[in-house]
Formats: sequence, C-alpha cells, structure tokens
Amino acid sequence: MIYYLYEFLNEYDIPGIGMLQYISFRSGAAIILSLFITLAFGKKLINFLQRKQIGEEIRDLGLEGQLQKKGTPTMGGIIILLSIIIPTLLFAKLTNIYILLMLITTSWLGLIGFIDDYIKVFLKNKKGLAGKFKIIGQVSLGLMVASTLLLSNEVLVRENVLDSKGNVVEEIVVDSETGEQSIEVLTHDVKSTKTTIPFFKKNEFDYKWLVGFTGESATHFRWIIYAIAIILIIVAVSNAANLTDGLDGLATGTSAISGATLGILAYVSGNVIYSEYLNIMYIPNIGELTIFVSAFIGATVGFLWYNSYPAQVFMGDTGSLALGGILAVFSVIIRKEILVPLLCGIFLIENLSVVIQVFWFKYTKRKYGEGRRVFLMSPIHHHFQKQGFPEAKIVTRFWIVGIMLAVITIVTLKIR
Repeated sequence: MIYYLYEFLNEYDIPGIGMLQYISFRSGAAIILSLFITLAFGKKLINFLQRKQIGEEIRDLGLEGQLQKKGTPTMGGIIILLSIIIPTLLFAKLTNIYILLMLITTSWLGLIGFIDDYIKVFLKNKKGLAGKFKIIGQVSLGLMVASTLLLSNEVLVRENVLDSKGNVVEEIVVDSETGEQSIEVLTHDVKSTKTTIPFFKKNEFDYKWLVGFTGESATHFRWIIYAIAIILIIVAVSNAANLTDGLDGLATGTSAISGATLGILAYVSGNVIYSEYLNIMYIPNIGELTIFVSAFIGATVGFLWYNSYPAQVFMGDTGSLALGGILAVFSVIIRKEILVPLLCGIFLIENLSVVIQVFWFKYTKRKYGEGRRVFLMSPIHHHFQKQGFPEAKIVTRFWIVGIMLAVITIVTLKIR
C-alpha cells in the first residue's frame, strides 16, 4: 500500500519519498515493522491467552522438565502470521503475483493450523484436526500454487533464444552515442517448468525430462509432474516443521535461518546483474518477494523473544504448519525446490527420524513379535533429551547445523 502512496506523491517532489520505490528500503522497513509488532503485541497476546486459559496440554513422555511446560499459552502462531501479513500488505506491491501467492499460503495454512489448535484447546480433543483433513488442505494449496504458476501470464523465466541447432542467438548492438559495437545474447521470457540443480554447471532441470517418453505430449504432461512435485514438497515441509516444533525455539529459529537464506536466493534471482554474474536463472518480478521474506524473518526472530527457552508461549500448529508451508512454496516460486533437502535439512532429519522409527518398530514387531526402536524417542530432538542433553543445548546445536546448511546452500550458487 505504501508503495502506491509513493506513486501518488512522487509528482509532488517530497524529500525522501523516492526511497519507497526501492526493494532494499521496503525490505528493511518490513523487517523493522514485523519485529515491532511481534515484540510490542506478543506480551499482550500471551496475557490474553493466559486469561482465556488457552494452554498447552502436555503428555507425560518422561522427559526432563516437560511437565513444567503444562499450561504454557499456545496458538502464539497468530502473532507470527500477523507480523508477516501486515508488513507485506503495507510495503509490497500487491499486484505482484508472487506476493499474492505467499499471502494466500500464509493465510491458508495458518487457518488449517488454527482449526487444529482450536479443536485441541477449546473442544478438548487432544487429536486435533484429523490428519486426512490437514493433508487435503495442504494438497489443495499445492494445486492452487501449481495452477497459478501454470496459468498466470506473469509467471515467467528469462531464457536465451536458441536457433534450430540449439545454439545461443546473438546480435550486434550499436551504442547510439559512441557508435561502439557490442555483442549481446538474445533472451525472451517464457513459461517454464525448469528448476535449479545444485553443484552442476548446466544447473537447470526441466520436469519435462521426466515425461520425455511421451514424445510431443511431454509439453503438456510436464505440468502434471510439476504439480505433483509441488504438492509433495508442501506436504512434506509443512508437516516436518510441525514435527520440529517440539522444543522451545527450535522450529522458530530454524525457520528464521532458512527464511534468510531463501531471501538471499530470491534477491539475486530477481536482479538482472547478479543473476547474470552468478549464471543463474533470472525470474522477472521475483525480487519483490524479498519484502515478504524480510517480514517472515522479523516475525520469527521477534517470536523467539518469547519462544526461546524457557518458552512463555508456543506457536502451536497455527504457526508451525504455516512456517513450513511458506518455506516450501517460497522455494518452489524461486525455482530452488531441489535445494530444500539441504536448506531445510533439520526438518528433513526430524521427519526421517519419525519415518525410520515407525517403520522399524512395525517391521520388528511383525518379524520378532516385539517392536524395537532405532531412537530412544522420535522426533530425533527427543532422542537427545533422553540421552540427558539440556533442551537449550539441543536447540542451539540444531541452530548451528541449520546455519551450516544455509551457508552450503548459498555456496551452491558458485560451486558447480
């Protein structure tokens, strides 16, 4: 909204008004406002939740200090959602299709998480929203994202023009002032199902290759494969973030680290100069997402003020489902979804630990008549708790691993 205020007031030559046109300034303003909302209103929300006795029901799993958390206010994800949505509405271009997609993602998954928390807290049903309904909601979001990327004329990537032999087409450009000649590569903006593969020189993967056996129909079938991939990524990362939210500050801090990394990737992908220098895919209008992710970082870091050990409030599914879904959709939009297992490695490990534990328990129960476990408890952060590690130390070390994975993810821009 404020960007459009700039367009309205620009003709009046007001000092400093020109800053509103720059993504860097609006991103900075978004992160500051997001932090302010979280810090200023977080305590008020906590007090409200305490008055309404909206507390977390804690099962006794035999973990040290676990029962002390009983009654801690939950559904704090509401403040995260507001701290993301409000700055984005104020500082981003609301006509940008990518911004609209991220706002829909935040609201949609936040609503699903809110319903789940509402059922647990107010209806006293510990199971919350049935898993199948969560999956339906996540799949529906995946279909919306895939359909938008397919149908919107604003969703384009810039590619080199190739001749019939597959060679890059170049043209001679003459400078009108100096008369000097230079050679430029011809480009055009096209609909594409290409994404980025890390560590390879020709680091673009086209989903069309997976259906190449269909011949000329591959052009149409590629969108089906692309949609399926998007749905799987959203479901996996959203649920993994939910599983990770088991220790104070773990999911919040991990999400902040991943969000900051995706913000860097979005900025360079949406900048012609940087994308050309790094030889990565240029995506027109994607730079505007830097404002959204700045609000995301501010919201998660601000929430850590109250969510770090010992937590004064839990985000609940209202926050965790949304955070994971945001990271998933964001990575898909900037064509970096193949980097998700690396960037969101903490989420992946947490998810795999549960899958391995359940699979091995069921397998050994069928084979030996007695279920056996790989970990003392899953998700894996509880395994370390069972080993006697303090909660704060586990969280800090997971953050360190998350930072290392984030650095490696950024390094993939140059190491090929």
